[in-house]
Amino acid sequence: MIDPSARVHPTVDLEDGVSIGAGSSVWHRAQLRTGATIGRECVIGRDAFIDEGVVLGDRVKVQNGALVYHGVTVEDGVFIGPGAILTNDRYPRAITSSGQPARGDDWTVSPILLREGCSIGAGAIVVAGTRVGRFATVGAGAVVTRDVADHALVVGNPARRLGWVCACGQRLRDAADRPGPADTDGGVPPGGLACAACGRTYARTPGDASITPSSGPHEALAR
Repeated sequence: MIDPSARVHPTVDLEDGVSIGAGSSVWHRAQLRTGATIGRECVIGRDAFIDEGVVLGDRVKVQNGALVYHGVTVEDGVFIGPGAILTNDRYPRAITSSGQPARGDDWTVSPILLREGCSIGAGAIVVAGTRVGRFATVGAGAVVTRDVADHALVVGNPARRLGWVCACGQRLRDAADRPGPADTDGGVPPGGLACAACGRTYARTPGDASITPSSGPHEALAR
């Protein structure tokens, strides 16, 4: 079902069974395959590909040329940058071990989950079977091969944590105004981290595996 308030450009390749929510926009030459579900107030950019059965939440932005394959679930307020690729097969082969063309029954979908408010940078690749946490940021060109913690900033190939980011997207800093620690620097400092831009503060979780809001306006940000 396509909501009457949705805007779908005439050049869009729209297969049967696609659902597009109220206020969403789908731009030039995007392809939406059977069973794809697009939430409310989403923006699907030019030449983007949304595979069959993909689910996008509300206020999701998929930029030009991004490829979102079958098995991907995207929660509300997620940003997927231009040219980003979200894959679904950890062991890809064009043929079987006997040399025959590989068919649908010859491989297993390894799903990806993008949690609320996270951002996938331009040209980044998220490898099948991984999860990107709430309000995390994947840097441009990064290759995500393992789960990303909530609010983590990851960069590189393979992606490693460079620091931590606020719900508003800014880099978090410690009490001495230093950027939050990278993977190689250990966990979150005892005093926690803060955002100079919006005033939110964050405390470390047990084991320093991630951070959690401790004060300030921590409601989900509308995009």
